[in-house]
Amino acid sequence: MDTTAFINSLTARQGYSSQIEHVEHIPPRKAAFGKLDNPLPPELQESLEKNGLLPLYSHQAEAINCIRSGSNVVVATPSASGKSLCYNIPVLEAMLTKNGSCALYLFPTKALAQDQLRKLAENYCPDILDYRQAATFDGDTPQEERSEIKKHARILLTNPDMLHVGIMPNHQSWSRFMRRLDYVIIDEAHSYRGVFGSHVGLVMRRLRRLCRSYGSNPRFILSSATIANPGEHAETLSGLPFEVVNKDGSPRGGRDFVFWNPAIMDEAKNIRCSSNGDAASLFAELVNDGIRSLAFSRTRRLTELIAKYTKQKLAEFDSPYVKRVKAYRAGYLPKDRRQIEQELADGRLTGVAATNALELGIDIGDLEATVLTGYPGTIASTWQQAGRSGRRKGNSLSVLVATNNPLDQYFMRHPDYFFSKGFESALTNTGNPYILKAHLLCAAWESPLSANDNSFFGDIDDFIAELEEECLLRKRLGRWHPAPSITYPAQDVNIRTASGENITLIDTSTNQPLETVDVNYALFQMHAGAVYLHQGETYLVSELDLKSQTAYAEPKKASYYTVANDLTDLHILNTAERKIFGDVEVCLGQVEVTTTIFSYKKKAQLTEEVIGEEGLDLPPQQFPTVSLWFDIPASMIDNINRKKLDFAGGLHAVEHAAIAMLPLFAMCDRNDIGGVSTPCHPDSGKAQVFIYDGCPGGVGIAEKGYQLIEELWRTTFNLVADCPCNEGCPGCIQSPKCGNNNQPLDKEAALVLLEDILKRRMGSIR
Repeated sequence: MDTTAFINSLTARQGYSSQIEHVEHIPPRKAAFGKLDNPLPPELQESLEKNGLLPLYSHQAEAINCIRSGSNVVVATPSASGKSLCYNIPVLEAMLTKNGSCALYLFPTKALAQDQLRKLAENYCPDILDYRQAATFDGDTPQEERSEIKKHARILLTNPDMLHVGIMPNHQSWSRFMRRLDYVIIDEAHSYRGVFGSHVGLVMRRLRRLCRSYGSNPRFILSSATIANPGEHAETLSGLPFEVVNKDGSPRGGRDFVFWNPAIMDEAKNIRCSSNGDAASLFAELVNDGIRSLAFSRTRRLTELIAKYTKQKLAEFDSPYVKRVKAYRAGYLPKDRRQIEQELADGRLTGVAATNALELGIDIGDLEATVLTGYPGTIASTWQQAGRSGRRKGNSLSVLVATNNPLDQYFMRHPDYFFSKGFESALTNTGNPYILKAHLLCAAWESPLSANDNSFFGDIDDFIAELEEECLLRKRLGRWHPAPSITYPAQDVNIRTASGENITLIDTSTNQPLETVDVNYALFQMHAGAVYLHQGETYLVSELDLKSQTAYAEPKKASYYTVANDLTDLHILNTAERKIFGDVEVCLGQVEVTTTIFSYKKKAQLTEEVIGEEGLDLPPQQFPTVSLWFDIPASMIDNINRKKLDFAGGLHAVEHAAIAMLPLFAMCDRNDIGGVSTPCHPDSGKAQVFIYDGCPGGVGIAEKGYQLIEELWRTTFNLVADCPCNEGCPGCIQSPKCGNNNQPLDKEAALVLLEDILKRRMGSIR
């Protein structure tokens, strides 16, 4: 692809007004090769040569040598670097040299498992693998095939959800596989973070515990996108020590990475043109030029809209490619997703608009361009999505189209920060009591707990005592068994949520369930009167029944969407750590958060105009979590008052902006974090800003913010100071999830406060 010519065509087109903020030229890189310490079995060597998989890149050889020496290994290298070979070679070698050797492959999605099974079949069957020896086992596996898989599979490809709820509770029927399990492969390990990652870490400890009872001790091989803490993350997920391989030896084509900021319509309010419209226009131009492209967006609904807008623009061009564009997202039937993947891989499709379902390593062939509709939320995900084009040869183009939110706008104004900054840390917390207790009950169901299980789960004596008090466990002959009332506890634990309580949404037109979601999410999105989107269809919720854990909705077209309003109170339970910066005290500790949803707004879909507000009568929700907080000294408040600024508005603005910037340092979404600001907190009598983990027990986000508080303050100041708006906008201090309708807010007061904090600590603010 001639990326320079395409970029020049953008700048020359009618209506261009300096939307390109930055172009980063990333040069191509040649491959670096490595050697194995010992030769491979002849059959495997021949198969690899036949399929063009040799010679090995340096990181592949390093990983395999480490695995052969007995280490657990995490390989953290970019997209298309050949990470799957790092685990396939040791697994296949074991199958050739050790009678009955088995391996468990875990993927975050069914699509990835199917894709890897196809690659195994294409590359290694029948020379090394019998077709019956590798199989997927998930919710889509027909019942009539399951017994044969249990009898014959030596490579089992599944996901953590099925391992948790379908395999381990029925481990007796998997005894052959468990006894012979030599390797556990965790692919796309960076995706296991936050609540999901904390659950998966405990699922892995349960697996290791079961393997011990069957006499096996599998080694773990993890593959991950580049993250800041691959070794730490791997150890947290598995509970084992790891060797890290992160020096990529694969070749890379050249890439031009464009930062595109939609044109400003109102400079005073920093209102910009639609990022969705700009992304669709860019995507359409690429496809119209015959350039095979992907357009990523963050939601299912937006994916469908991008595909629709793109087809409309191609029709306006009278383009021959109108029918060669499709959408791809979760919610499609598996056969439809497979068909789209295959059509993209073999060139029948020129463009696909997709959610992050295509961010992961599904083989979709060589693409030339990617359009990212909005910052994906982490630097790691941004590079994963951009890396879906270009691959190992030829020039490619990636375009990040900014939305008008703080992180997007920060990177538009500070592109060097994006390209020079290290990747974020993946955070999990396997010690979260709300998650741990649920898995201890599941573990007891699989095999009674004993004092020896501290080696897997840490010090669990207090948690076992609590489960006994709750009549969920009982002790017999020195071991803890589930109480007789407990039946199959794994089915009650959704490993993608923290609360353990779920709400089922029922379609009243068919009386059929649509989906199940966490209760905390349901309170905000499935209350009576809410407009809810399911698989691209709009539903109007008529009732939320918390007692029966059911919500009822009917299909209905709506010209508006709904946003819940809430009030949040926070009570300090204890202070675990504190540090002083000048005369600003920063603390970390446990808090109890109480959230009350009291109403919801109806907003017009296109104009965002508020067209109505309705009251709600929902019970308050309480949960303990981890928070950081910092004080504002009296002298700073006096400074604000002298300048006749709104102190409460400034404090509120600092809270919003700091929450928006925290995902720069932790792999999390803005919605994973909560905040409270108050001119006088009842527990301390001080003006304080709190930033807390949004799930019970916490997953490490507040801890990361506490560790990096100075850098968080500095980037927050730069965000607000550099925004061209006059009084605050969605690109700096306004929050889309603010329960107080973004009132009060004072941008100038926020700048004075942040400048004061930084000057007192460091003497300079830049």
